[in-house]
Amino acid sequence: MSKDKKNNPTKIKISPWIIYSAVLLILVAIQLVSSGSSFQEVRPTSLSKFYQYLDSNQVEKVVFNKTTAQVYLKKEALKSKTHSKIEKKTLLGKENIGPHYSLDIGNPELFQKKLDEARTAGKLSDYSSEPESNWGDVLINFLPLIIIIGFWIFMMRRMSGGGAGGGGGQIFSIGKSKAKLFDEKTDVKTTFKDVAGLEGAKEEIQEIVEFLKNPEKYTEIGGKIPKGALLVGPPGTGKTLLAKAVAGEAQVPFFSLSGSDFVEMFVGVGASRVRDLFKQAKEKSPAIIFIDEIDAVGRARGKNNISGSNDERENTLNQLLTEMDGFGTNTHVIVLAATNRADVLDKALMRAGRFDRQIYVDLPDIRERKEIFEVHLKPLKKSEELDTEFLAKQTPGFSGADIANVCNESALIAARKGKKSVDKQDFLDAVDRIVGGLEKKNKIVTPAEKRAIAIHEAGHATVSWMLEHAAPLVKVTIVPRGQSLGAAWYLPEERLIVHPEQMLDEMCATMGGRAAEKVIFDKISTGALSDLEKVTKQARAMVTVYGLNDKLGNVTYYDSSGQSDYSFSKPYSEETARVIDKEISELIESQYQRAIQILKENQDKLVQLADILIEKEVIFKDDLETIFGKRPFEKTESEPITEMQ
Repeated sequence: MSKDKKNNPTKIKISPWIIYSAVLLILVAIQLVSSGSSFQEVRPTSLSKFYQYLDSNQVEKVVFNKTTAQVYLKKEALKSKTHSKIEKKTLLGKENIGPHYSLDIGNPELFQKKLDEARTAGKLSDYSSEPESNWGDVLINFLPLIIIIGFWIFMMRRMSGGGAGGGGGQIFSIGKSKAKLFDEKTDVKTTFKDVAGLEGAKEEIQEIVEFLKNPEKYTEIGGKIPKGALLVGPPGTGKTLLAKAVAGEAQVPFFSLSGSDFVEMFVGVGASRVRDLFKQAKEKSPAIIFIDEIDAVGRARGKNNISGSNDERENTLNQLLTEMDGFGTNTHVIVLAATNRADVLDKALMRAGRFDRQIYVDLPDIRERKEIFEVHLKPLKKSEELDTEFLAKQTPGFSGADIANVCNESALIAARKGKKSVDKQDFLDAVDRIVGGLEKKNKIVTPAEKRAIAIHEAGHATVSWMLEHAAPLVKVTIVPRGQSLGAAWYLPEERLIVHPEQMLDEMCATMGGRAAEKVIFDKISTGALSDLEKVTKQARAMVTVYGLNDKLGNVTYYDSSGQSDYSFSKPYSEETARVIDKEISELIESQYQRAIQILKENQDKLVQLADILIEKEVIFKDDLETIFGKRPFEKTESEPITEMQ
């Protein structure tokens, strides 16, 4: 933090609305003090009664205009019973000096003639033909204008974001940066100890923080500070968490904002906010700027700009490119950014000198998942026999956010069941809930449909049990979950590379459900939609992405840059497209026929498994071992789970 901020005490901010209210109260108070009769009830009376009061010498003064008159009584008259309903004191406790009555005068000329006669006869001391002006009337007359001005000020403050960005709430502050500043005095609890796994990413991030803390260590041998680091990876892998850890660890100002904070409906606002952000960072250097979801402004230029008009997002990106390449290495400002769409970012943003380092944050492996579970299990009351290694094995492909969700869901399930601690079964139920959806035990399923679902799921289980490279089965259920009528849980191996025979076995096991319907009922249903979608994607990937097809050869039509999304034409000819479609169809049909053959050879066991499934609704691996025996190619515990290239 700068020295001038340390010396100056924190100023108390006073809302302008407090000042406006105070001025209004002062005006009201002046009126109340200057006129003790203000806000005092004036009783109406008739013209005939007024003439009676006038003839009996009870009236002190009369103030009238063309239509109405206000009557002031003498002190002696107020004491009589005739005027007993008149209040003797005002709201402020002062003597009520009037006006006491009000009336409609009718003909002004006759009324004034009557007053002249009464004054000549000594029954009236004075009268006035114009009403006395007072501050209350003036305030009431100007009240609509005051309301309009107040409403306009309120709308201007709302349009400027309520004063966000340090502009004092004026409309001209709309171009100010919306970055949130964290420094050593900000309560940021996240540190690198809270980030489990991600060892490679943490090492590079820690080096950046160390450079800002102790730059001499690197500059003494000629090293230069990196200008930027881009965190890339799937959603939920911990990119933003790493940035929070940097904010907690670094003893330097840390500016945090989202890419969408630069986007605004007004032209030039995004570029103005970029300039203001880097200006603030340079003033507080050494500093770190973190831009989350940078693809909101960093998308490649010139794409989908069909109209040819001025693109505000491109102007913002151009300003960001200029600022990142504009400041020198002696300013000690580092830009961190995170995105899960690195393929759509502009090439100029990715070049060396802007984002010097690209740190890939991948999904955690089994060892990293165990560490993540240990972090998220700390606040939970868990049973002693809970094994984090078992939980890590049961969650392949889960991201850090998914694991946090599993831990929270398991605690909710345990509390729903009235338990005092979270056990192994609660975690398994939480995984089922997240992967498959909520159980729908009250869903109405006819006996015929239930048997068809059982045959379908038993077909998956049978084929996967008979194939070497298919994922090992965990359990099968015919209880509806989410949008599915039944589900089978597998524990896939975490492979770094996949061979064609492994993909073919997985495709065959996926087609086992529809094949079982064909073998048992000699007809098929719509229940295999998700299976067909999955197997079609696998077959298309084998043919067009990985080059695993003999007819097409070692050719891939995959574009890792993501630019093919903006192309209106395919990267292959119509003839090649027909070959691709034919090869995909032949791949799927061959595995479908293979599944049918396996199920015909084990038809009696398939029916036996389906009967058990109808009876129990949920079966596990032990039930399959009872019917089929142990798998001959079952891997032992000592064998590795992943394959290394």
